[in-house]
Amino acid sequence: MPSTDTLESTACQDLMPAELLSFLPCATPDAWVDWALDNPELLLIDHAQCEKKAASTAMSLLYRYVDQPLLLSKMSQLAREELLHFEQVVKLMEARGVVYRHISASRYAEGLRRHVRGEEPERLIDILIIGALIEARSCERFARLIPHLDDELAKFYRSLVKSEGRHFEDYLMLARRLATAPIDERIAFFSDREAELVTMPDTVFRFHSGVPA
Repeated sequence: MPSTDTLESTACQDLMPAELLSFLPCATPDAWVDWALDNPELLLIDHAQCEKKAASTAMSLLYRYVDQPLLLSKMSQLAREELLHFEQVVKLMEARGVVYRHISASRYAEGLRRHVRGEEPERLIDILIIGALIEARSCERFARLIPHLDDELAKFYRSLVKSEGRHFEDYLMLARRLATAPIDERIAFFSDREAELVTMPDTVFRFHSGVPA
């Protein structure tokens, strides 16, 4: 009989695009999955925060890069979807008696963004690569959690896997299309930083935290 870990891994692979799986530098550690299941309220609260931040990032790109029609189209759609997801998470929290409150951000996104170059178009390319990594990691973590969740939350997260997968594809496509030179080395650089962030010890649980210290 297959082990639970094998079944979970197979389910993950079935849910996620192959390109996304190969893009991520490593799998989410099992210790994070256990940590998430021990903190269901924080998981939902920080998930809501992440959806809000994702919409904000898309909007900031809309305002800054008005001369990029394809980017404007993709980011407009992404911002609408992320805000819808935010509304859906808040509704789930309310139904479950989870009080939405301010919590500190994880070091994940800032740990990636501190390496963004200052000059254009390199700055934009770095931001798009980071966006692809964040969306891909979010997709993978939803997929890792699904086998352990109640039916309502599992169904919701399954729908998010599909949309986050599209967002990953859009960010990566934009990065490749708008770059003036190959970006494989830059992707590798940020992938290494991302792997460090999701595998290093953290003292507080967040959706994008590392493993418990």
